[in-house]
Amino acid sequence: MTPQEAQVDLWAPFTSDVLLEVRSGQMKLLPGSTTLSAIDKSLIDGPVYVGADGIADDEHDLTFHGGPDKSILGFCSSHYATLRDEYPSAADKFQPGGHGENFVTERMNERNVCIGDIVAVGDELVLQVSLPRQPCFKLNQRFQLKNFASVTWKTSRTGWYYRTITTGTVKAGDSIRLVERKHPTWTVEKVQEYLHRNTEDAAMNEELAEIEALGAESRKEFQRRVAKQKAKERKARESLPKWRDFRVAERRQQTPRIVSFVLEAVEPLTDPREAKLKPGAHAKLKLGNGLVRAYSVVDGDRNRFQLGISLDDKSRGGSKYMHQIAQLGHIVQVGTMTEGIPLARAAGHHIFVAAGVGITAFLAQIEAVAELKWSMALHYAVRSAEEVPFCERLEKLGDRVIIYDKSLGQRLDIPGIIGGMKWNSHLYFCGPKRLMGEAAKETKARCVPESEVHFEAFEADISGDPFEAVVANRENKLLKVGEEESLLEVLQKHFDVDYSCSVGNCGTCRIGLKEGRVDHRGTALTEEEKTASMLSCVSRGVGRITVEI
Repeated sequence: MTPQEAQVDLWAPFTSDVLLEVRSGQMKLLPGSTTLSAIDKSLIDGPVYVGADGIADDEHDLTFHGGPDKSILGFCSSHYATLRDEYPSAADKFQPGGHGENFVTERMNERNVCIGDIVAVGDELVLQVSLPRQPCFKLNQRFQLKNFASVTWKTSRTGWYYRTITTGTVKAGDSIRLVERKHPTWTVEKVQEYLHRNTEDAAMNEELAEIEALGAESRKEFQRRVAKQKAKERKARESLPKWRDFRVAERRQQTPRIVSFVLEAVEPLTDPREAKLKPGAHAKLKLGNGLVRAYSVVDGDRNRFQLGISLDDKSRGGSKYMHQIAQLGHIVQVGTMTEGIPLARAAGHHIFVAAGVGITAFLAQIEAVAELKWSMALHYAVRSAEEVPFCERLEKLGDRVIIYDKSLGQRLDIPGIIGGMKWNSHLYFCGPKRLMGEAAKETKARCVPESEVHFEAFEADISGDPFEAVVANRENKLLKVGEEESLLEVLQKHFDVDYSCSVGNCGTCRIGLKEGRVDHRGTALTEEEKTASMLSCVSRGVGRITVEI
């Protein structure tokens, strides 16, 4: 506990407190962003009515805020002195109301407030504690501090939400009294421990999933984890096959070079939660000619999804097979489907840069960002106007999409895009090797941190000098990798090794590196991770290396 917080014992039991301030706000642009938020709340003088949806005239971005579980946001004013000390550059902003709270209190905080607590405020209003506040990038923008939102839940200085039990009028100076405590062991801080910091505790996930007083936003997350764990256990018992049969249900010529395919499971998964798939996933296909290829999922779930596949001039058989053989009704097998491209939720602006069929990697993610009303832009390079796939969907994004038509002499200006990006932006790149090479070069030259850029390659060079790999945890088996084959391909001849994208994006094929030099390729590993790991699908050893799988 810091000296500033020592003035108020945040661990002291809460039975009563005083409502220091009441605040409300209207939607307005965040600093340096095109995103609207009502986080900037003004002080209310005199009585104000609190209804089922909160304070009268207090606006909410209903994408994440508002509703029965989030009628009022509370925050402990004693946190602000600590924050001013920890972040002097934003000290003037760390004042009551800074976190967008409606109710400012002195002693009530995440350590002594419990989920389900029923409190009386003044003479009329009765509220129930429903949720820990889960901060998003808007806190970063408000205080102009990158990744500040994640620090708040790591330190349990987030605030908490109430639902309204009995409506009424309140004002600053009213008393807050604890009426009933239903779950004394589940403080807001303890819920955050298992919501964010210790997510794999199955017993705690099950217990929290059963707490009816816990708001839907958090309770559904614990229920999802429980369902996922049970599905995992069921799969282990039933030994479900890794490959499932899918039928080509729809086929459409998007451009002269790109065909979209909708694949539908012959035997669908019956649990909707098990079938769910996050935007930006890959699907691994086993084709009738014996080839295995990974493609970006444009949309859908694990029972029915869409791909967009370009006929590659240098096709080794994958795209050619899909274009020429995979007609309506044709059966292909689908294996591993990855969880999707990670969305940088701490970013205030999202910049997607794609070329050609590279749009298929980002389209679902872009639409998800747009639906959330987050600030974003897509820079998309094509050979000509007729080479733009999924036109109707891109048109709905309006002026957030900038298309570069090569036939008209238009070119992507990657240095200009990087140089002109807003503060707290996240970059996403997908395209051919030339684009990806330039993107890697320019982001490095301009000192863009690894954590603020994502590379999603759709082709990879796996060739190189032959090398040898000793698999330490498989009786030191010695494997020889040829010039035109990957370590992953050789490993698969002897062991069961999981993989997905096969181009170094997803990290599914990651293995341990115990000894030796590696020519690291792909983008799924950070520089720090490369010291003890490698991507077996694209990276190559130099001479002899020792690995673990």
